[in-house]
Amino acid sequence: MIIIVPQIIARGFCAVTIYPFVILKNQESKNDVVLLNHEYIHLRQQKELFWAFFFLWYGIEYLIRLIYYRNRYLAYRNISFEREAYHHEFDLNYLQNRKLFGFLRFL
Repeated sequence: MIIIVPQIIARGFCAVTIYPFVILKNQESKNDVVLLNHEYIHLRQQKELFWAFFFLWYGIEYLIRLIYYRNRYLAYRNISFEREAYHHEFDLNYLQNRKLFGFLRFL
């Protein structure tokens, strides 16, 4: 389900996904198929890991990468969930062929 709530989206970002919602910063983002595909990949990841485990893993991996890179943006971009989503966001058929726990390839 897609909803528009600009107040909770951090500066520099257009969307956030919290299963089962894709929360967008603005109405125009509803037409951005690449952005939506990226967020739908996150929906699948969250579904696989039962939401709470996804965010626990995401937070721990972010902290580890932050220590490694010493840069918040690089830490974020190198989280395995984000690497998978960014790598496949232009492939609009990716979710049809994605293997279970596909993000593990990006650890």
